Amino acid sequence: MPNSTYQFQFELLNQEVSNDAANEPNRGKATYQKSSRRVHTLIDLYQGHLRHIPRYHSMVLTVATHPPRNGEGLEMEIEDRNNLHQLSPSSWNRFEECPRKYWLSRQGLPRKASMPASMGTAIHNSLEDLCNVDLSGMGAEEENWLPSSAREALEKNWEIEKELFLNTQRRPRWKSELFPKALDGLFGSLRVLLRKAQLAETDLSRVSIGHWKKVLEIVIETESTLVSECGRLMGRLDLLISNSEGGSESWIVADLKTGKPPRGELNENVRRQLLLYRDILKQNRPNHPTVHAEGWYSANQSVHQAKGPPILEEALEAWEGMMPTKEPLEPTPSETSCSFCEWKAWCPSWWNARMDGNLTPGGMFRDEVTLLIRFDEESGAALFERAPPIGNSGDLTKSDHRFGAILKDRALEKMRKMKSSGFEGHLFLGSARVDGKVMHLGDWSEILPWSPLLSSVTHQIQ
Repeated sequence: MPNSTYQFQFELLNQEVSNDAANEPNRGKATYQKSSRRVHTLIDLYQGHLRHIPRYHSMVLTVATHPPRNGEGLEMEIEDRNNLHQLSPSSWNRFEECPRKYWLSRQGLPRKASMPASMGTAIHNSLEDLCNVDLSGMGAEEENWLPSSAREALEKNWEIEKELFLNTQRRPRWKSELFPKALDGLFGSLRVLLRKAQLAETDLSRVSIGHWKKVLEIVIETESTLVSECGRLMGRLDLLISNSEGGSESWIVADLKTGKPPRGELNENVRRQLLLYRDILKQNRPNHPTVHAEGWYSANQSVHQAKGPPILEEALEAWEGMMPTKEPLEPTPSETSCSFCEWKAWCPSWWNARMDGNLTPGGMFRDEVTLLIRFDEESGAALFERAPPIGNSGDLTKSDHRFGAILKDRALEKMRKMKSSGFEGHLFLGSARVDGKVMHLGDWSEILPWSPLLSSVTHQIQ
């Protein structure tokens, strides 16, 4: 194995640390086990170096690996790259939607797991596994192997994602009943890839080993990290394939989409993501042929090409505006930016906009900032009082607006824990289901302390 460098991100939660690296506070050692797409690490860093790093703080490490000697495990030299500020498509989209949302996403706050994201990751990783499958010992004419291999790959990745999901503090219920939908999504992705290899077979059981080898001939890379020459822009493409339609070779940067397909033009966020991938790839490989960027939607096997001029200069301008700051960036509350924002418990701006009438309350599911008045731990019955804002800093006051609620499952467990801990502050209620004058909170809901964040806890001078 040649010398390699990996760059990856992880969260410091409650790692056990020791003083083994006392003389090198910024360096340490790690051992790793590498699968087709993951580098699993066991970090051993000097405790004094971690002393001032807040819980849930994200670090980016550059890891240089050396070839093993005599069957020994690989050693890694680890350099703390905590100060590295990079723009990714997702962070750029958050910044464009609402600079405050982006700023909050960079503060090391606990992230929320979602079933669509976990399902999408399982499908992505399963497709990658199938693009790296070992076909040795299988005859070219052998059929009826792909559906079972796809199911096996998805079952493995489904369990991996389930474990990560269930170990996440902020999460709804894991929906095992969505596995058939995920399998359909994987099958849809495979059919798009077969079409790109000019194989029109839609019955996956009839795809032979010879057919699949033809597919693999067009696959250049899977799950590849892209980083611009300046190091400021990055992304993660799903597939890079070659295309010879029309008689001349071209490359296709493909991003697999497991969500709802567009009816017309690509969503601007998706278009920007694909163009960024396209342009970083072209910068990294100056001898490239023509490069196209496409979104592949597994739900209906549709392919949508992203078209547009070079976007790297625009991305670098955004990077400048996204530099880490101690003070929060300006909020731009709107239905689009606030509807599915996961940082509302730390953002007073959306609540001000809601109380000012600039945001609608929502339909069947609503978010509230409240004070708990009464709570029956046995039945889960509760009485809340809405807490309107005073000013723009998250301070709250009393009101005459009270409503009853029924808590069950994880919402009930969370409220019991908060009561037993002696918590008496204001609460953010997320995704409370409205039923007449009563709200219902369960596995789909969130109950969090109202904790407006008005100054960065992770900011460092760059």
